[in-house]
Amino acid sequence: MLHTWVSTAGGPLIAVPKSELDNWAGVDDNDGPVETWGDYGRACAVEGYIGLVTVGAQQALVLGDEPAMTTYLPTERLFLRWAAADSEAELVTAAKRALATEVDWDDDEDLNWEVREACVLFDSAISGAELEPDERLIIDLEPGRYRVRATYTKDEDNWMILVQLQTAT
Repeated sequence: MLHTWVSTAGGPLIAVPKSELDNWAGVDDNDGPVETWGDYGRACAVEGYIGLVTVGAQQALVLGDEPAMTTYLPTERLFLRWAAADSEAELVTAAKRALATEVDWDDDEDLNWEVREACVLFDSAISGAELEPDERLIIDLEPGRYRVRATYTKDEDNWMILVQLQTAT
């Protein structure tokens, strides 16, 4: 594979600011409804493809809805979530092609995210303090405000969820 992909056991992925990793407990109790399962339950409560949860003194970006394997394309500032494709190369090419055309962004999947530092993308069920190097992806973002948009799109052979970060003014 050309890119580093992060997968999940079935729940949402989360991008947590590096300095707040120790404040993310993941699943701390799995008795009762999933919404009561600690930090993981908070991530699961996010409806749709994207949402924000507070972690320590900052906000983390939740990539929800589908437990899709995800990578980050830094040039496009794009989280690419793999729904269906024959190969990584075809999926990445299809995502870039979709961005080059007029993407139909979902009006309900649009939020503003304040970023102060690089973030770490990983399975929200895992405690940030217990992350292994092969379970995470460092997202090196410039500090600032970002508009985050998401949509599900597909072409003949590639189905994907796109989550793009745009510098907010």
